Amino acid sequence: MDVEEAGLEERLKSALWLSIGKIVDEETVKLGANATPQFIGALTEMVWAQIETVSQDLESFAKHAGRSTINLSDVMLLARRNEGLESILRAFIDQERDEEA
Repeated sequence: MDVEEAGLEERLKSALWLSIGKIVDEETVKLGANATPQFIGALTEMVWAQIETVSQDLESFAKHAGRSTINLSDVMLLARRNEGLESILRAFIDQERDEEA
């Protein structure tokens, strides 16, 4: 990884940390609880690792299909083992199609 890529990765992780921090803050206010910066940092690292895994899987699916671009079928293939996620994605796709028609 070169310096430019490392800088981009750090900026992306920082943006993710900020987003997760805002979500955690909103939820802790609702629950009347507190979250430490260490918790937010650990959650950010876990989400980052999941993003890396998902992106590698999506790239592999597209490559296996002989494409260089990830498409909807790759995403749905990834979601196939998570019924809740798959149903949310299908509902979103149906809604988008209805709005286009």
